[in-house]
Amino acid sequence: MFRTALRNVLAHKARLLMTVLAVMLGVAFVSGTLVFTDTLDQAFTKQSAKSYDDVAVAVSSHADPDDPKQEPGISRATLDRIAGVDGVATATGRVEGFAGVPDEAGKLIGVGWSNKGANFAPGKDGKDPRYDFVEGGGPVSGGRIALDRETAAEGGYEVGDTVRVATNGPVEEYRLQGVFTTDDGGVSAGGSLVLFDTQTAQRLFLKPGYFADVTVTAAPGADDAKLLGAIEPLLPEHAEAQTGKVLAEQQAKEIEAGLSAFNQIFLGAAGIALFVGVFLIANTFTMLVAQRTKEVALMRAVGASRKQITRSVLAEAAIVGLVASAAGYLLGIGLAAGLRSGMASFDLKVPDGPLVLGVTPVLSALGVGLVVTMLAAWLPGRRAAKIPPVAAMNSLHAAPTQKSLVVRNSIGGGLALIGGGLIVYGALEGGETGRFLIAGGAFLALIGVIMLIPLLSRPLIAAVRPLMVGVFGISGKLAGQNAVRNPRRTGATASALAIGLTLVTGLSVLGVTVGQSIDRMTTDQIKADYMVRMAGGGFLDQSALTALEKAPGVTAVSPQQAAYLEIGGEFTSASAVTPGDVEQVLNVERTAGSLDSLGRGQIAVAEKTAKSRGWKVGSTLPVTYNDEKKGTLTVGAVYRDSEFLSPVLIDRKVVALHETKPYIPSIFITMDGGGSAANEKALVDALGNNPAITVMDHQDIRDEFGGMINMMLNIMYGLLAMALIIAVLGVVNTLAMSVFERQQEIGMLRAIGLDRRRVKRMVRLEAVVISLYGAVVGIALGSFLGWAIGETVKNSLPGYALVLPWDRIGIFLLLAGLVGVLAAMWPARSAAKLNMLNAIKAE
Repeated sequence: MFRTALRNVLAHKARLLMTVLAVMLGVAFVSGTLVFTDTLDQAFTKQSAKSYDDVAVAVSSHADPDDPKQEPGISRATLDRIAGVDGVATATGRVEGFAGVPDEAGKLIGVGWSNKGANFAPGKDGKDPRYDFVEGGGPVSGGRIALDRETAAEGGYEVGDTVRVATNGPVEEYRLQGVFTTDDGGVSAGGSLVLFDTQTAQRLFLKPGYFADVTVTAAPGADDAKLLGAIEPLLPEHAEAQTGKVLAEQQAKEIEAGLSAFNQIFLGAAGIALFVGVFLIANTFTMLVAQRTKEVALMRAVGASRKQITRSVLAEAAIVGLVASAAGYLLGIGLAAGLRSGMASFDLKVPDGPLVLGVTPVLSALGVGLVVTMLAAWLPGRRAAKIPPVAAMNSLHAAPTQKSLVVRNSIGGGLALIGGGLIVYGALEGGETGRFLIAGGAFLALIGVIMLIPLLSRPLIAAVRPLMVGVFGISGKLAGQNAVRNPRRTGATASALAIGLTLVTGLSVLGVTVGQSIDRMTTDQIKADYMVRMAGGGFLDQSALTALEKAPGVTAVSPQQAAYLEIGGEFTSASAVTPGDVEQVLNVERTAGSLDSLGRGQIAVAEKTAKSRGWKVGSTLPVTYNDEKKGTLTVGAVYRDSEFLSPVLIDRKVVALHETKPYIPSIFITMDGGGSAANEKALVDALGNNPAITVMDHQDIRDEFGGMINMMLNIMYGLLAMALIIAVLGVVNTLAMSVFERQQEIGMLRAIGLDRRRVKRMVRLEAVVISLYGAVVGIALGSFLGWAIGETVKNSLPGYALVLPWDRIGIFLLLAGLVGVLAAMWPARSAAKLNMLNAIKAE
């Protein structure tokens, strides 16, 4: 039986190639993802461990710099005490924060969030072990800096040049003292690193005389654990110490956790691709078994048992699965290498190191490929074993009984109804619970619809058959009849496209709906001409607000300053704003009281917060400020909730009395004449042409909030393209086998006058009809799921309204039709080339 299985594989190489390709693509996604994430994990973990190779103990401060009752970090006196501990070789204080430099065009080098500045801390030998200088040396006095090699090269800087450095304060100029290499993770991730002398770094990022971290190296023979025990009693309450080994292990776990989400997205896409591949494999083996009906019957007649027949088909599947798994694993290695190189296009870098080819990806590739292939082939094998020998030898193929069709349709209908009910219930329930219900319902509904697709194919395709006949004549009539002749085969082929387009359409409906809701939200709620933000999402300095207030042409400016107050015994987030100007830059819908009360030191409260806490205009509330001073605040107005404002509005001058440093994530500006190139230049000039500060107009603001959704949609489209490619292979496979099965019929048609051109058209139309049928089912189900998921998030998006992206749906239908045309090229050519006499004689 094994020799028979091997012979069948070799006899049907071309037909099984499609199955091999389907499994190979899915396996490649799985193995490539595992290899890629293993490579990233090992590269970053090694880099992290290398950073702590010489560190015996690491001390970190968690002080609140705004708390006047505690020190802002680790003092010089504490550092000296740590250095005096017996067994300590060196104790180095570190401080860091945001710093960036521009390139020749004035654009910030790096990606914002990974642009750092730190202090150069030389030892007695004048060197800092963290940095290896390739040119010049480290800065040891004010007015001088050093840059990492990649940043210096990208900016075209050489030792001795003057470099503009942007921090959270005004831009300052420094002389470039040296260029270095480093294993710093931020630089490896595509960022930049600027080194200052210690005094300058403390002034910029913390406070003179204080450090954020301390790294301790041990003298020869000293024990790290004992050093830790001796250092901990010397630390203030807001600091903690760990051994370098523990810290390296901790960072390795954080890196692994950070990569897990990325891993899950790719593996999810691979799972979808394999799920689609199951239908292609099952379809392939079903038709191969059907074509070998006489052969199977003869084997049964000469003594082969049902189990042997089933095992023969499974052995055939195992051979195909092994070949596909091996090819998929090799392709996955290439995919991992491509993904690693492709990260550079997102301004992300991976530390140097080889691809990690572990055991897990190999076993996963083999396991997934074999399991999927054999699982899909099991049902056709079982069906083949049940064929009665006498009936098969008489060419009376055992068609599915009416009972089996009724059972299939009944189960499919039940699953679809249960799944649809769960989806609707989840949409009504909302929140995370609702999304879980929708996920479960979507799985059941998808399985149910797939089971019902053969039943639905007849009426739906019959509805468009008159159009096909009217436009394409006899070719259209024959194509329509062929599409519904074998509903199971048509259903299996259409199912692959339906699954892919269900996911793509659902994502599109949800993405476009949420995107337009966010777009309306920004358009409706932001009246300002410009919004100013810090690169990487940091906080703007007070000097930026002062500069913008003095800029020519500015008519109104208000920060969206973050403040936290304890009001009425509960901590409440507040937006500190400029009274009078905030209404000109943001749409604050007052429902009670007057916003002019902000200028009199009162507060405005969001409608939902006021209702939940029982506050109203005139309520006097006890408040504790950030410096722990107490007072009272009066509610002067109530306004409608806004995504751009905290539950409480307060005059920024009131908050300034209790905070040493304001936290300003964004500033809104309205200008005389609205948005224009001249006005934007005036703001940029007022900010000192700071490359780390972004001035955004209305379109930039819309892109800022909606761009991430579009980017995620494009990424998911790319990942789901794998499933659609497999679906195309399924259409090709089905048509090729359909042509093979209908050789006699095609020969007769050719003999009675159907020319080659119309034969090709018949096969192409059949492919287009099946593809469009699957697309329509997928689009309908995807739109339903998109609506349901949207209902669970609409409460968090003001103005949410379902949007069906008809333009994208139209593109999906056109692509489905194109898939049918392309998939039919080879089968149509084969059908047209059939020799009519040989075809008529074929069995």
